[in-house]
Amino acid sequence: MSEEPKHLEPVSAQEPPKKEKTAKELEKERKKAEKLAKFNAKKAKQAEDSASSKDKVEKKPKKEKKVVEPAPEFDDKTVPGEKKILVSLDDPAFKAYSPKNVESSWYQWWLKEGVFDPEFDANGDIKPEGLFSIPSPPPNVTGALHIGHALTVSLQDALIRYNRMLGKTVLYVPGFDHAGIATQSVIEKRIWAQEKKTRHDYGREPFIQKVWEWKEVYHARIKDQFMKLGASYDWSKEAFTLSPELTKAVNEAFVRLHEDGTIYRANRLVNWCVKLNTAISNLEVDNKTITGRTLLSVPGYEKKVEFGTLTYFAYQVEGSDEKLVVATTRPETIFGDTAVAVHPDDARYKHLHGKYVIHPFVDRKLPIITDGETVDMEFGTGAVKITPAHDQNDYDTGKRNNLEFINIYTDEGLLNAKCGPEWEGTKRFDARYKVIEELKSKGLFVEQKDNEMAIPICSRSGDVIEPLLKPQWWVNQSEMAKAAIEVVKSGELKITPKVSEADYFRWLENIQDWCISRQLWWGHRCPVYFVNIEGEKNDRMSNDFWVSGRDEQEALEKATKKFAGKKFTLEQDEDVLDTWFSSGLWPFSILGWPNQTVDMEKFFPMSLLETGWDILFFWVTRMVLLGVKLTGKSPFSEVFCHSLVRDAQGRKMSKSLGNVIDPSDVISGISLQALHDQLLGGNLDAKELKKAIEGQKLSYPKGIPECGTDALRFALCSYTTGGRDINLDILRVEGYRKFCNKIYQATKFVLGRLGPDYVPPASSKLTGNESLVEQWILHKLTKASQAINKQFEAREFFEATNSVYNFWYDLCDVYIENSKALIQDGSDVQKKSAQDTLYTCIDGALRMIHPFMPFVTEEMFQRLPRREGETIKSIVKAPYPQYIKEFDNEKALDAYNLILEIAKGARSVLAQYNILKNAKVYVECQDSQILAIADSQKESIVSLIKGVETIKVVSSGAEVESGCALQSINKQCTVHVLVKGQIDLDAEITKVEKKLTTIKDLNKKNEEAIAKFSEKTKPAAKELAFKKSENYAAEIEGYEQTIEILQKLKL
Repeated sequence: MSEEPKHLEPVSAQEPPKKEKTAKELEKERKKAEKLAKFNAKKAKQAEDSASSKDKVEKKPKKEKKVVEPAPEFDDKTVPGEKKILVSLDDPAFKAYSPKNVESSWYQWWLKEGVFDPEFDANGDIKPEGLFSIPSPPPNVTGALHIGHALTVSLQDALIRYNRMLGKTVLYVPGFDHAGIATQSVIEKRIWAQEKKTRHDYGREPFIQKVWEWKEVYHARIKDQFMKLGASYDWSKEAFTLSPELTKAVNEAFVRLHEDGTIYRANRLVNWCVKLNTAISNLEVDNKTITGRTLLSVPGYEKKVEFGTLTYFAYQVEGSDEKLVVATTRPETIFGDTAVAVHPDDARYKHLHGKYVIHPFVDRKLPIITDGETVDMEFGTGAVKITPAHDQNDYDTGKRNNLEFINIYTDEGLLNAKCGPEWEGTKRFDARYKVIEELKSKGLFVEQKDNEMAIPICSRSGDVIEPLLKPQWWVNQSEMAKAAIEVVKSGELKITPKVSEADYFRWLENIQDWCISRQLWWGHRCPVYFVNIEGEKNDRMSNDFWVSGRDEQEALEKATKKFAGKKFTLEQDEDVLDTWFSSGLWPFSILGWPNQTVDMEKFFPMSLLETGWDILFFWVTRMVLLGVKLTGKSPFSEVFCHSLVRDAQGRKMSKSLGNVIDPSDVISGISLQALHDQLLGGNLDAKELKKAIEGQKLSYPKGIPECGTDALRFALCSYTTGGRDINLDILRVEGYRKFCNKIYQATKFVLGRLGPDYVPPASSKLTGNESLVEQWILHKLTKASQAINKQFEAREFFEATNSVYNFWYDLCDVYIENSKALIQDGSDVQKKSAQDTLYTCIDGALRMIHPFMPFVTEEMFQRLPRREGETIKSIVKAPYPQYIKEFDNEKALDAYNLILEIAKGARSVLAQYNILKNAKVYVECQDSQILAIADSQKESIVSLIKGVETIKVVSSGAEVESGCALQSINKQCTVHVLVKGQIDLDAEITKVEKKLTTIKDLNKKNEEAIAKFSEKTKPAAKELAFKKSENYAAEIEGYEQTIEILQKLKL
């Protein structure tokens, strides 16, 4: 619209008439001044700071910083569930914005009124406005919610509240996950720390009872946190993955998949966690890359264990003095070696084909085999030790060559009897060092070299994963994956952002079978039974002797039919299912599947699955795989993957770093000491505890201030830009608390301006009496409404928060300021119109921001009068603002933006010269249209500038008083501010001269440095010096021009 504001030389009216400057001369001066625009814009702020702080300090004693007193404790007399008793805003507890006082009582009332329940049409069908549903990701009952959960709730609930305000039938289902391995791990760690007991000391049933007790405590705590966050769930549909209803769904899914062969039993290598004593999936393994010899902490070992070395040793060839050298990163697995492989074309070893080597520690010969797939002749010695039961590549080699599979470990990570009595009971990594020493003593050790490698680490326990051969239940996912890919390619399922869609395809295209059995006690016990036939000893590995059943009776019937005439007993598998198996059924099990319930009929598939991108593989893909397989449909129409929350330093949230944030602490505030005390009640060991406390001191040196739910939600949504990570700064959340205060105080002010007897018109239609500023703010309202609706639909959360944030600032800082004069001094017609516009905008602004800030908007909405015929009981059900064409007025926008630019230009000059009162402003307009606009809006301009005594709109510079400083607004409009007589010109000149001297000194040094440049000088150094030279030249010119202007003002 307008050009960059320019500071211009004043016109002197005292010169003889014949020397008055012409329009052409003035234009020439303007062009000259435009060269200094950048410089002056930079210096204006410096001048403002200098004038408002330094000069004041010299004249007055420094004022002590005003301490904001906390709001008095609010005695909320509302009966829980009843509508909140609205006390006067003049009450001490409500004079200032207090999140705690504002947020009290509303959630319980929302629940009692049922405003979160799905709303249907008169026939009980989905409303014509449409359907919107989200299955909320169930948090683990391992502990309280963290800030990542708060992000999930903030985004989902914003969408839910927005769609509810659109009039749709909305369903938002809450739930909780039993989190088998994670929860059991927490309890085992806790009982060991407190009682020095293991789960085996308790026994299965007593231990499970212990876990249930924990679950009840944290289920209630998490539920309370959800309510504090304002999550508008339909609590009547609350679900838990271990409930009887969802257990029925789990059993149904398992049995169906077992019956059609998708689930099968196999003895395969699994990722065994010694610490947790269970198998885990590939997705639960973190691969830690090391570049060479590295010492790592391993649970169960006092000293760190060495990794990242390649150990070379020799096998003695049978009946010969020859030795065959092999290399390994895991010397301790030598006891599981059952062959040495060489390449069939390797001439070095052709004479050894079909021969044997002697095992150095056990009475066993190992065949020398040829295998072109396993062996790379160019790598190492060209000979490879084969350990089929403890390495995935060796497992495949063993299968191809029909080798023996020898498991050398117990489940506890100790060498077993197959290693010989001397070694039995040795811990796996102790055996590593002992094997090397024994090889040296036998003359078989060759050397060790650094070796870059990836160490598989259990994401739950931090233990080093051991590949173990175990009979497990597996899901064949190859065909399911093809179907899951197709639902995305066909458009049935949309995944955003695009990077997540690419990740989805990549994982499914390379999918492996899924091991779903876990050697745990907490979880869904596998609904499958081994048939023990009397007088027979059958292979537990064989699928033939296992029957699945939705209950034991069904399993019995299957076994009776299959083994007719035989006596048998049934033995249910001890293992439980992977947590992600039950989680994979979540979007339809919570609706009553496998029964064809009303909820399944109305709400399946769900509209949106919103979650973090980090569990795309763990959870989202498995829901799609199982959903398509079991229901024939994608379980939802859209997946939106949000960012991960990191701390302000960009570090991952971790208890051991002390940066994990409980959202309740952000809502209510907490001291640094209280944060430390929380750590003391956790499971961290002494070393981790010390590190965590230091981390808290770094991240939250003053603790966490009370921010409130609304500020937290808005901040988290505003951070959501589509990137992979969010670096959360608590100070930014605190900043949005101030924004909440602005909303609160603005609405409070509006209520005062409207008065207790104000009755809003029946509609917001224009009357024709609207002033320019009213037309401008209504245009802003309709354009903001248009933008934010599009942004919600596009899941552009940052843009949506920005749109509503900017509208509130336009409303508060411009229209509300302007409306004061209209309401106080205007005619009855002007007053009524200004009030009606004020009402329309504050009502629309509260509705617009409600999805992000549910509490402060309900508090203030309930205090506004309602239009005739409006029966809205809660803002939760208020229609969301929409684009209104009648309000769209580009002409009014341009006209009033000009007024804002004029005010801005005047403020800039006033600030530069530190003029605080009795200011005289001239607005020179060479265009008749601009002149008419400015002249009609003089009162608006005055309302936007503090300290203005008079304002005059003129058509030429000749009408402007001498001794003025200028600033260009655009080619047809200039603002003049009377400076002469308002400031000490000599003092100002002295200050600028000092700055000029400093810059000239810096420039001289820089020029001297440039003169010494040679061919050896780095290009970057040259570029920096030349850039400094340009900047110094511009600043010198700018200061000289300023001195010239000030000198002329003295005339």
